[in-house]
Amino acid sequence: MIGEKLLFPIIIIMSVLSLSNGQHLTEESCTVQILVPGLKGEPGEKGQKGAPGRPGRVGPPGGIGQTGIKGQKGIMGHYGKMGPSGMKGVKGAMGDPGTKGPNGDPGVPYECTPMRTMIGEMDILVAQLSSELKFIKNALPSPAAVAGVKETESKVYLLVKEEKRYSDAEGYCQTRGGHLAMPRDEGANAVIADYITQAGLSRVYIGIDDLHREGSFTYVDLSAMTTFSKWRKGEPNNAYDDEDCAEMVASGEWTDVACHPTMYFVCEFDKENA
Repeated sequence: MIGEKLLFPIIIIMSVLSLSNGQHLTEESCTVQILVPGLKGEPGEKGQKGAPGRPGRVGPPGGIGQTGIKGQKGIMGHYGKMGPSGMKGVKGAMGDPGTKGPNGDPGVPYECTPMRTMIGEMDILVAQLSSELKFIKNALPSPAAVAGVKETESKVYLLVKEEKRYSDAEGYCQTRGGHLAMPRDEGANAVIADYITQAGLSRVYIGIDDLHREGSFTYVDLSAMTTFSKWRKGEPNNAYDDEDCAEMVASGEWTDVACHPTMYFVCEFDKENA
């Protein structure tokens, strides 16, 4: 009988009795051999790593995770470029009249010589103003759009308060015998900067660009800029790969800007042609 936990293999070898001469039975030895398991042997060496099994089935998709904690606020970015000037506000109501001032000092006695001198100076001033007005009427169809006239020894500058793109502004100046302003020295640059400030503006187009060769700025008449420049620190920087024209701000510094926005501009004319 075989037990539940231990099997005892039993080999029984039996020999069959044989008869000798029909008289005696010779009994050969009968052997019963019982094999009992020995003691447990030592563990064998670890076998080699088997081949990878087949990939298991794809598991079901996981659920949506929880929203993470909101990160900290980043540091403030760089300030952007100065935007265009806003629309002119509505004129305010007239204030209350002030109190009457004291009477002035008596006038000096009439003298012919000082009066003639004053009249002569006034004649000269009227002649200058008449010349400027004639020039404005000839140069621009809308004098109301011009913020006065500025001059140097050889140039006349007109600040045109009509917003145009760079190419349109240059065309506007060319059809009237000039170009966009091309400041070639500190004196001319200061005159234009003062012009912008007096007009209450923050920036205007001037005649400088690199439209013909990227990174190589020239004046709008294609003359080289070899003796003077007034670029603001860090300019020109060709931001967004789209800044091929130039503007002047009220401080007199230049920055490169895109050519498609519209803004006011300054025209330049030679005095001999004015």
